[in-house]
Amino acid sequence: MKKTIYLLFGTILLFSCSKPSGSETAAESEVESEYVEFNNPPADGFNQEGSDLIATILADKVMVAMGGRKAWDDTRYITWNFFGRRTHTWDKHEGNVRIEEPSKNLIILININSREGRVQLNGEEIIQPDSLSKYLDLGNRYWINDSYWLVMPYKLKDSGVTLTYVGEVATEEGVNSDVVRLTFEDVGVTPDNVYDVWVDFDSKLVTQWAYYPKITDEKPQFITPWTDYKQYGEIMLSGKRGEYELSNINVLEEVPDGTFDSFEVPVQ
Repeated sequence: MKKTIYLLFGTILLFSCSKPSGSETAAESEVESEYVEFNNPPADGFNQEGSDLIATILADKVMVAMGGRKAWDDTRYITWNFFGRRTHTWDKHEGNVRIEEPSKNLIILININSREGRVQLNGEEIIQPDSLSKYLDLGNRYWINDSYWLVMPYKLKDSGVTLTYVGEVATEEGVNSDVVRLTFEDVGVTPDNVYDVWVDFDSKLVTQWAYYPKITDEKPQFITPWTDYKQYGEIMLSGKRGEYELSNINVLEEVPDGTFDSFEVPVQ
């Protein structure tokens, strides 16, 4: 399982409820009666028409529980360590990311919007175009995967996503929760992925997820909890994933000069 998780590269989503058209079930009508404006518009390309009303409202309630859309949009710099393997510093507004992987003596400085950047391996900058492209692609894949493990709850209404309400299902800890399924179309490097997300009845926080490599899979490849939520800046983030951990999480208002353009360790 460890190997599977470390090599997982989740679907890339672009960060960003009105009711979908079509007939409504009795459950949808009941939920609609409680519908309020959450100020959480979907990203361009979110499949609103194909998504369930209950699921989209749950996505909005998760956003509120995590701090709200404005707090998420205003958050700029996030840092974390992914399972003890590598550290990310992410400028969410500009798309700049610094990735340091000590075990490979590797530093990747990349803009995830332009896919341009610089790479240092074993103390030497890589300038050969093919090698540079390979490592920048690796950095992009690292960021896609590692950031999704951290901030997935903020990305439920992103481009290419369809949300389906699965129903009330108990977590592995036996807590009944609402389950929302995420499927993807024409986005990222693994658009066949499927995620089931458990949303707690009371807190509206994500407490567990299940990962299916393909939409045709009947059983998930793994299920892990989402626990240890804490306030970071104006938002909530969770670091515990069962036996795995996202550590050294911080939300910052500024980072040291050179963070995104120098291989030298930034001075705090």
